[in-house]
Amino acid sequence: MKNKFPFRFSSNQFIVLLFLFVCNFLHAQTPKGKLFIIGGGDRSDALMKQVLAIAELGKKDYIVVLPMSSEEPDSSFVFFKNQMVKLTQNPIVMLNFTAVTAQNKTLTDSLQKAKLIFISGGDQSRFMNVVQNTPIKTAIQKAYENGSTISGTSAGAAVMSEKMITGNQKLQKEYSGTFDNIRYDNLETSEGLGLLKTAVIDQHFLKRNRYNRLLSALVEFPTLTGIGIDEATAIIVRNNQIEVAGESEVIVVKNPKGILKSKNNNLISIEKLEMSIYTAGQKFNIK
Repeated sequence: MKNKFPFRFSSNQFIVLLFLFVCNFLHAQTPKGKLFIIGGGDRSDALMKQVLAIAELGKKDYIVVLPMSSEEPDSSFVFFKNQMVKLTQNPIVMLNFTAVTAQNKTLTDSLQKAKLIFISGGDQSRFMNVVQNTPIKTAIQKAYENGSTISGTSAGAAVMSEKMITGNQKLQKEYSGTFDNIRYDNLETSEGLGLLKTAVIDQHFLKRNRYNRLLSALVEFPTLTGIGIDEATAIIVRNNQIEVAGESEVIVVKNPKGILKSKNNNLISIEKLEMSIYTAGQKFNIK
């Protein structure tokens, strides 16, 4: 019988081919874009100049603002535009998507081709209710994969991660504005944009003393890295490396060990965990 496979590989050749295949696969999975995630509060001109520098806008590139988190999307856009027109000559447009326009291919194609996408503050659940399971989310993800910079502040920061903190508590139905405990099965999370898969983001971190909330997230998702970004501060994400920018600090918690869950009022204990504090210019890696 004639051999149907005329090419034969030695074991060494097979290993090399397998290595090249894995490298190509991993390269295809690595996004070319960057994330510029702001913890809310004031955005100085210096910080926004960094956003523009990271985005590397060409003369024909444009910026898209997604204001769907806000109760007043027009005001959010005007506030952003008034600041940015002093810093760049690139066009700045608003795409305030609704359930109807989410299916508009012309608009979602325009979103995907934007070199810089900015997501405003407000309510992260309001934003995800508009974009979840729609071409909008796909367009943002593809833009990031193809080399665009995705930025956001406050609620626009929270939506970046795959596991998104909503701000609500399961065991306390009435929203009090504070998270005054560390208990298991209390933190409400939902699905975010998934641009950051190995970390969970919390914002306004030091200003609003949100340690309890982020530690609760670490109890629920111990393999993730918890990143708390203070106001007027940002993290710049390039694949698995993160750089801090802005005026305040970023708190990082990870690797909780010895988590015990008590049946008494959902209390928890953690034997030890790693905590770091970073300021502008410092870098750290995530998984």
